[in-house]
Amino acid sequence: MTWQRSRIRLDKDNRAFWTGGAEGRLYIHRCGDCGGFNHPPREVCRHCQSENVAPHAVAGTGQVDTYTINYQKWAPDMEVPFVIARVRLDDAPGVYLTTNIVGCPVEAVDVDDPVRVVFEEQDGIWYPLFEKVG
Repeated sequence: MTWQRSRIRLDKDNRAFWTGGAEGRLYIHRCGDCGGFNHPPREVCRHCQSENVAPHAVAGTGQVDTYTINYQKWAPDMEVPFVIARVRLDDAPGVYLTTNIVGCPVEAVDVDDPVRVVFEEQDGIWYPLFEKVG
């Protein structure tokens, strides 16, 4: 992906998620009381309403839960086609990320494919994308 993505407005809750790629880490909020994962990041746990939440580094591996192939060129510099996928993370139960699958032909992507995170940096924001494993 090479087009200019929408600029993310960083705040205290989402900063680790959008900048962790600089360290090669994917951060998902986790509750220190119940252990539940919360995405998108919020200041209160969606499971137990605790305010004891903080970014937690996860492995960044998962499986394609569902996907679609986009053929519409939404920006002049956008390369099409590309895959928009929902990825379920291996070590963050209940967390699904809507992302792109990169590094392979669009026809090579299928449901349940194992994937791992890769990051694309634009203007200090590290967008978590995924590539197939193997």
